[in-house]
Amino acid sequence: MNRQSSAFNISVAPMMGYTDRHARFLYRLISADAVLYTEMVTSKALLHGNRVSLLRFNSEEHPVVLQIGGSDPGEMVNAANLAQEAGYDEVNINVGCPSDRVQSGAFGACLMKRPELVAECVRQMKKSVDLPVTVKVRTGVDDADSYDQLKDFIRNVNEAGCSTFVVHARKAWLKGLSPKQNRDIPPLDYDRVYQLKQDFPKLQIIINGGITSVEQVMRHLQYVDGVMLGREVTRNPWLLADLQHLITQNGSELPQRSDVQKIYALYIKEELQSGTSMHALVKPLFGLYCGQQGAKSWRRMLADVAQKRSAYIDDLAEIVATYSL
Repeated sequence: MNRQSSAFNISVAPMMGYTDRHARFLYRLISADAVLYTEMVTSKALLHGNRVSLLRFNSEEHPVVLQIGGSDPGEMVNAANLAQEAGYDEVNINVGCPSDRVQSGAFGACLMKRPELVAECVRQMKKSVDLPVTVKVRTGVDDADSYDQLKDFIRNVNEAGCSTFVVHARKAWLKGLSPKQNRDIPPLDYDRVYQLKQDFPKLQIIINGGITSVEQVMRHLQYVDGVMLGREVTRNPWLLADLQHLITQNGSELPQRSDVQKIYALYIKEELQSGTSMHALVKPLFGLYCGQQGAKSWRRMLADVAQKRSAYIDDLAEIVATYSL
């Protein structure tokens, strides 16, 4: 996957509990070109857990990125090899998550304080796989939040072979704030991300954090190479269709929500037959009609369907396929 060759450098952030393979399948129906990220998977889980389940994705998802959390270079190399064998288009190192879980595992945002270790992970991974190795970071962490420190981090990791950085435009507080608070309380600093692009013009700089509208996306694209969307896509996935239509300007019409609804209903039927829970399958659909008249009744229907027994597979899939606002 070569981001620089694509005019549509819009991606969907890795979000625990949200960007599973079902959500990614829906997002691909809505946007042909958005770069989709998995939920973060730790290197230890890949090496010692159910890797088949953790690495599973649908062939329609490409381009799809596996985000890995870890800090041991050897483990990260093994995880990257598994990603390549599974057919992913890119591996991304998580250097931004501020949860207690990642702190106890010495990865995530705490690695902002250890650029040499991140660089070593990148260097070893690049030697072992042909996939692009990218990094997702914050603008700073705790009191290590000066622009010079951020520049030094980017320079160190770039020299190890990473040329694409996704930058969440907030610092992280590892003590005193929950992961949710870290998404809202530290102030956004988009100018700092813009400055990175000016100082590292040959790098791919992708901005992330608090972006909720087409207008915001288009403004950011004047200063950086790409935009990563997060929670807003879970609330309003159709934002991806609006951006696809506007940015690619290929003359094609916007897809119809009803068509997406029908195709996804077929996917539901197949997955139910494989034993997937109805709740997991309908969860990504709740925002499909966000902002449209009748959206509340759509969500109410999905909530009702999610509680029904999977013995009624054909009936449930038909309800989702034919429901009309």
